Amino acid sequence: MIQSFGISQKQIREWAKELGFVKRGSAKFDPTAFLAVFCLKSQVASPSYNDLAAKIEATYGISMSKQALWKRVNDFCVLFFQAILARMIKHKFSEQQIDVISKANNYKRILVQDSTIIKVPKKLFEAFSGVSNGHSTTSNTRIQSVYELISGRFIDFSIDSYSKNDLLSAPELHLGKDDLVLRDRGYCSFKEIERHVSCGADFINRHKMSFIYLNPESGQPIDLMKLLRKNKRIDMVVCLNNKERTQIRLLAERSSDQIANKRRRKAKSEIKGHYPSKEMLELMGYTIFITTIMDTKVDLDQISKIYSLRWKIEIIFKIWKSHLSFDKVHNVSYNQLWVLLLARFIMILMYTHLMYIPYFHEVSNYCGRYLSMMKFITYIINNQEKITSLLSALNNRSNKNKLLDTIVKYTAYDKRKRINIIELQALVCLS
Repeated sequence: MIQSFGISQKQIREWAKELGFVKRGSAKFDPTAFLAVFCLKSQVASPSYNDLAAKIEATYGISMSKQALWKRVNDFCVLFFQAILARMIKHKFSEQQIDVISKANNYKRILVQDSTIIKVPKKLFEAFSGVSNGHSTTSNTRIQSVYELISGRFIDFSIDSYSKNDLLSAPELHLGKDDLVLRDRGYCSFKEIERHVSCGADFINRHKMSFIYLNPESGQPIDLMKLLRKNKRIDMVVCLNNKERTQIRLLAERSSDQIANKRRRKAKSEIKGHYPSKEMLELMGYTIFITTIMDTKVDLDQISKIYSLRWKIEIIFKIWKSHLSFDKVHNVSYNQLWVLLLARFIMILMYTHLMYIPYFHEVSNYCGRYLSMMKFITYIINNQEKITSLLSALNNRSNKNKLLDTIVKYTAYDKRKRINIIELQALVCLS
């Protein structure tokens, strides 16, 4: 299945050697077999090395001891799995779009940083975050990732304690001249914006409710809400309310009622114990960006398109988070945990692109029902013997109805339920 992402077995073997996962002249070990077996076996639980060795021999006829496999799950193994995952993600981006963005602004790197919070067993949390929690058998930990779009590589992956939020992680990102950084507003602060300017790097962020902007000429605070009510679109230079009076560009336009209402519902559910202010709810009716890209040829539509590259990474994280099943992971080493994370990421990405999205459209056309992503991927994980028939049926029109009936029976929403927002975003972003 991995060939569907433009990755050949020859490339896999070459990357394994380049990254030090396979020593040159090591003919007995096949990285393609290890990759396939580890990914397949990683979905239900954390596989033992004995199980992995047995599966490799049964499937590929390659005999290896469990001790030999244990030695393979090292730092180089983590780099190898990261490289495979990075290439798969790159395959889902338009290289032409990225090329146009980078060349038009002479960007050397386009960095997308995102994080996700996962729940892990207490024993793993204490081992990898360094924080102890004596009141629960499970704890939250935060995974940070930085993906570079031009090269299609992960710059960084880290497991941090839950208390180390995005704002604390933001200054750790190494910035260089002619970088473009796309991040969620949780990473944004006046200090971080000034750091970008000092380094000669650009950024695009969504407006942060706590930010106050100043008029560059008068130095007086701008009444953003009043400005938005008067103008359909805004594109202007403003100053931050910091010591340096850092100049940035503010762009905004009114959003559709559907998008605005979705933001308001989300805000009401997330702000526990407080009701959003009237002004905050009104501001959610607008799409507002701040950026250091001062070239007015790069208008609001282009800024929005560039920023949408970040959403593709975000939705992949959301899908991944929904299917980690860490309650079934026992005590493992740091490297084994990372390889498990990456292996499950790889498999969920394959299932989403190669089966869920095609079958979502097939079922919708067949009977007007919507497939649940959670139910569908869970069905695949629990019935892996169905993978071959599901893939072959996509290219074979005959006898497909019976298979579609089975899929609808076990993985479709009830007729009264609508597709949820994560699945809708996945269909738009990942198709």
